[in-house]
Amino acid sequence: MASVESREDPAPTAKRAAIQASVLAATEALLAEGASYADLNIERIATRAGISRTAFYFYFRDKRELLMRLTEEVNELLYQQADIWFSGAGEPEPEMREALTNIAALYAEHGVLLRAIVEVSTYDEEVAQFWRGMVGRFVDASRRRIELEHEAGRTVVEHPQATSFALCWMTERTSYQRLVQGASLDDEEFLAGLVHVWTAAVYGG
Repeated sequence: MASVESREDPAPTAKRAAIQASVLAATEALLAEGASYADLNIERIATRAGISRTAFYFYFRDKRELLMRLTEEVNELLYQQADIWFSGAGEPEPEMREALTNIAALYAEHGVLLRAIVEVSTYDEEVAQFWRGMVGRFVDASRRRIELEHEAGRTVVEHPQATSFALCWMTERTSYQRLVQGASLDDEEFLAGLVHVWTAAVYGG
């Protein structure tokens, strides 16, 4: 399940879009203030967003759908940065470095949300399938780029699917553990290690 099935019209009204945006922003703000996803209730989210509990259910099926919708938005931002390398036409290693740098910055900015989706995926199978689909999108795009690099003679990777799977899930796991364990590595050190692993695995450098 790579996306959340919305109950809304494909083109919501400006009012509807604004209310949905307020609910999404309220949820991320509450998480950033220290509330855990498990402790958040619909009443608290709706109050922060300035709507009634009844109105909340008009836009979202439940708290699970809300979390997945939030994650979809952040995932799209992450993919746009990853696409610097996925669809790049310039020097591949600098493109990879730029993509990873921007992804790390977004992960830090939206860390509370990404931490929540990973933790919920450990006990909620619907969320787990959703999150695997989100990461799977990056695995597929990485595989396609590595295959193109192989055709161009820029990589000797013999197993693009396995390599992409390992790299993308390694990035997800290390980014999550960094959030959980705190800033045990400074930003530059963490990014340097991430870039080194990716470039060494794909380009041997």
